[in-house]
Amino acid sequence: MSLAFSPEALQQIEAIRGRYPNAQAACLPVLHLAQDEFGYVSDETIDLVANVLALSPAHVWGVVTFYTMYHRHPTGKHVLMVCTNVSCMLRGGYDVLHAIEARLGCKAGENSADGEFTIVEEECLAACADAPCLIAGEQYFLRLTPDTALRALDEIKKMPPDHKTHPLKEAGH
Repeated sequence: MSLAFSPEALQQIEAIRGRYPNAQAACLPVLHLAQDEFGYVSDETIDLVANVLALSPAHVWGVVTFYTMYHRHPTGKHVLMVCTNVSCMLRGGYDVLHAIEARLGCKAGENSADGEFTIVEEECLAACADAPCLIAGEQYFLRLTPDTALRALDEIKKMPPDHKTHPLKEAGH
């Protein structure tokens, strides 16, 4: 069976397309919509987005593989974006990342065995003044230590799953 957008998603794509001067500019929000619709961005999803926007699959592939916000494989219920850029690194970002990996029994780029979490090592989360940090859904966890990061995991586990919504959809854009 071939992958297809739902009628609702096609309506949203038309609305998105109308807000941008060309299909390339609409690619990022349409990819977010596709990820929300299908859970992750598979090769088939890349082809579908390229077809719907009349772009080359190579262009869409380049966008998907450049940005860490697009998931190429199914994710856990909660995606943990852990910053290891220079500010976070200098203040213990790798210690935080390693503590999370040890607790969850998986490495950055992997899902926990229980399907609850996916760890993503991020280059920058724009919270340098409050380093080290991680983001889960829309929740920032700042000035982390390995201990506070592990306590944050308990808090995150109680949150609703975060990988099916995107701010563009939430705001009605």
